[in-house]
Amino acid sequence: MSPYTVMMLLVVFFTPVVCWLFSLTQREHRVPLKQMATEFHDNRYYLHIIGYLAIVKLKSVTDLLNEPIKSEVGHWTDLVYSIEGEFTKSIQDFFLNDSLTTVLNFHYLFIYLFLIYVTTVYFAYTGDRDMTDKVTMNYLLIYALAVPYYLFFNVEVTSSWIPGMEALLYHDGAYSVFYATHDPLDNAVPSLHIAIPFGILMLNYLHVKETGGKMKDWRHYNYHMFILINTILFAFSILYLGIHWFVDIPLGMLIGGIGALFIHHLQPRMRNNHGSFFKGIDKIKARKHALIEGTIALVMFTLILMAINVQTENSEDRVSFRLGPEDSTYEIIQELKYGDEVNSTVKNLDDSLMLEIVYINVEDSAKAMKNGSIDWQYLTTLGDHYVINPGQEIHLTTDTPLFYHLIVMHNPSNSNDILEVSIVNNYHDDQMWKAIILSIPSLWMTAFVIHRLQRLKLNGRSFVDSSPSHIWLEQE
Repeated sequence: MSPYTVMMLLVVFFTPVVCWLFSLTQREHRVPLKQMATEFHDNRYYLHIIGYLAIVKLKSVTDLLNEPIKSEVGHWTDLVYSIEGEFTKSIQDFFLNDSLTTVLNFHYLFIYLFLIYVTTVYFAYTGDRDMTDKVTMNYLLIYALAVPYYLFFNVEVTSSWIPGMEALLYHDGAYSVFYATHDPLDNAVPSLHIAIPFGILMLNYLHVKETGGKMKDWRHYNYHMFILINTILFAFSILYLGIHWFVDIPLGMLIGGIGALFIHHLQPRMRNNHGSFFKGIDKIKARKHALIEGTIALVMFTLILMAINVQTENSEDRVSFRLGPEDSTYEIIQELKYGDEVNSTVKNLDDSLMLEIVYINVEDSAKAMKNGSIDWQYLTTLGDHYVINPGQEIHLTTDTPLFYHLIVMHNPSNSNDILEVSIVNNYHDDQMWKAIILSIPSLWMTAFVIHRLQRLKLNGRSFVDSSPSHIWLEQE
């Protein structure tokens, strides 16, 4: 059964179950089925559907930029590894269990996607228009916030870098195909599996605190705890499954927190709770916002350029992957349009160990990936098999359109030596300008939050106060 089929079954079966179960204590707030169409139209929930479609498109565009600019921006995995070491591997080794792996694989993919969808439906079903707005924007804007970090601060997944760590999620049959075609495997920092549910938790907290209530008294408290429990489980899963580093958790919370603050302070204006959207914004105020927030965004952008420059200066023989004894992992060559071509240079950086690789179509590779590992001997019979001597390199050309390909690497040695590999893919396509443009919304949102919190503090107001500044004097 394909991941898409499983997802659709989850949506159809569990959406009414979750909505019914968590609204048992607030039946008076449920929207009757015969009024759903009116509720959908009156609250403009069709805009929320457009938002979900927009984020799917944004992710697709961002992922297609990731590989073409990688030769310029490099990755920061070695820095993260120097700080964390093999902490995540110790977690995997301690808890390793086939049944646990199966459960967490399912939870990581399907419950995460289902949670994003069902949360919007739940708040709409219980008649909470404001929270429906906020959790929908949470998915859209938190991904937008993460874009520059994904594009300019690539970090390989832990199973691609820590010798001996199993890729329990990525090397598992149908999962391997799904993730190879949807995940470049170097988007580890920050973790959206943390950022998005934490953003929901933060939005819940800001909403309740602004009204002067207590979380335990909130009518959605049970659902809030449901999100919290799943977020904790996500935090364990991303470490155990060989995906994320520990640092991805606090950084994910930071991105989620920034997104929640931005949404919390923007949503009242969008719903016109305090007058028209631009009420109170004159030319002087607009210039002040542009100057301060533009300066903050410019500083952040300068830091990004400095980071790119550091990576460019250290690009020669940059280590892309590290393989322990009899380890296997892979590099993804994304699908191409007709007439496009990718030239890959695979170099064995070791001075004594042999490197084996298999070049293969993603769909064909799934046969050799089961239970979190790669059956190397079987894989060599499915694709083009090469052996690279110490210090040597080979060149591969990909020109088949509309298919994803893998360069699967294997360290055949059973010694304790670590085999380091460099892979450089030339897509012959300068996409840096697109990456910069897609990063602008993230930089501005962050600058807006910083400026907003500063203004609230200077005016002696709480950070949970979402009222527009033009009514502050009216409330005094």
